[in-house]
Amino acid sequence: MSILKKGLAFGLGLAIASKEQVEKIIDELVKKGELSLDESKEVIDQWKQQTEARKTEVQRLVREQIKQVIDKLDLATKEDVRQLEERIRRLEEKEQSGQ
Repeated sequence: MSILKKGLAFGLGLAIASKEQVEKIIDELVKKGELSLDESKEVIDQWKQQTEARKTEVQRLVREQIKQVIDKLDLATKEDVRQLEERIRRLEEKEQSGQ
């Protein structure tokens, strides 16, 4: 498994563990009467929204880092390859037409 995949799996594992911990703490607060059932649902919903926002930000940062690595390695992008394929196609057509 690549380092990137391992890192993402580790991050997702932490998110799952955190969710379980949050739910456990909220359940305890409900049992103690310090939090109503409606309040607990609201807290969990807010936590989920924040978690999703953090996940989106992490994904954006990972994409940005990958792009920087690709740029530093000077690798061809899909667009570069597509342009070269198009150029080859045009040259082949030109050759076949006898020009």
